[in-house]
Amino acid sequence: MLMQELRELVLDTRPLERVIGTATAPIAAILERSLAGEELSFEDGLALLHAEGADLAALIRTADHVRSIDAGPTVTYVVNRNINFTNVCFVGCQFCAFARHRKDDDARTDSMETLLAKVQEAIDRGASEICMQGGINPEMDAFEYRNILTRIKARYPQLHVHAFSPMEIMYGARRTGMNYYDYISMLRDAGLGTIPGTAAEILDDEVREVLSHKKVDVRTWVEIITTAHKVGVRTTSTVMYAHIEKPEHVVRHLDILRNIQKETGGFTEFVPLRFIHTYTVLYQKGLVDPPPKGAVDMRMYAFSRLMLRGLINNLQTSWVKLGTELAQLSLAAGCNDFGGTLMEEQISKSAGADAGEYLPVTTIRSLIEGMGRIPQERTTLYDRVADEAHGTGHGPGWRSGRSTFTPGPELAS
Repeated sequence: MLMQELRELVLDTRPLERVIGTATAPIAAILERSLAGEELSFEDGLALLHAEGADLAALIRTADHVRSIDAGPTVTYVVNRNINFTNVCFVGCQFCAFARHRKDDDARTDSMETLLAKVQEAIDRGASEICMQGGINPEMDAFEYRNILTRIKARYPQLHVHAFSPMEIMYGARRTGMNYYDYISMLRDAGLGTIPGTAAEILDDEVREVLSHKKVDVRTWVEIITTAHKVGVRTTSTVMYAHIEKPEHVVRHLDILRNIQKETGGFTEFVPLRFIHTYTVLYQKGLVDPPPKGAVDMRMYAFSRLMLRGLINNLQTSWVKLGTELAQLSLAAGCNDFGGTLMEEQISKSAGADAGEYLPVTTIRSLIEGMGRIPQERTTLYDRVADEAHGTGHGPGWRSGRSTFTPGPELAS
């Protein structure tokens, strides 16, 4: 689909009722149920992921309407920096082009001095968050993740540290001989604020065996995430799409996330992540074709908005994966968050993403305003950041869309 055709599809200005009226009867019925606040079934989700033509137009338009009700006209963003502190990794994920073996010429692990200098640079540029993830480096100290947190928080106590994927948590816990509850509690006490819900890819073990047979399995991913929520550490949630998965895998993936959220309320947001193929083993082996762009992305965002309605109301676009033009357009397909400034992003770039590593706040705000929406800086936990220079502070009309979260009893006292 050409970009102009996609824009016409997504930016349809006809009344919602008329757009739904052009859809097939089964899709129209699903959309009406979502508008009424009903939870969609597995079969409903599967039907939506097959939507084409008038059905796709109705899905996108409905998702945008639901977004306006559940999240309001505000589009949030966070000023943050990614720090991919080591590219040394032995796991061998076939969708990754970032990892290096420890003896490779371009293998790299940041020293503590380098890491702290990057944090300082982020703070100097207005960041309220750093996001740290890296390879699984067997040469790191068993307690290195704790040590990194301790050093950062000693110097920058107000900084929010969003760090360490479930794969890193699994590896760290095994290296220290601790169970997940105690290990995550230790990281929390050392200054860990939240955990990225990455390493999820597709929560189906058969698919994961192809993507990376050494990586954390579904049961363990769920255990780590729910344990984090129990000890009061919230997490994001993600999906990686447009590779070898089938629609039913994606629907089951979101169903797992819904069930976790019903139990814990600990997810802050959901982020669909397009697979970047160019330099990956999956593509070089011929296991995947270059994924299409445009309609597949808008369908994924719109589907996610409706499937997660009432449970995870913050839906984040990914300008790194999509590029700024498609990311901006996704704001009319259910998204209410534009992600972060990043300042440094190496994992997507290594795989062939060409959207860049940094997006200034002025550009983010301009893209949001270009869609007729209200830009609003936020914290990692979706609290508003007042900024008089940008004229923000929209009063009671601003909504965070944040789910209710009750920490474990050890934090509630």
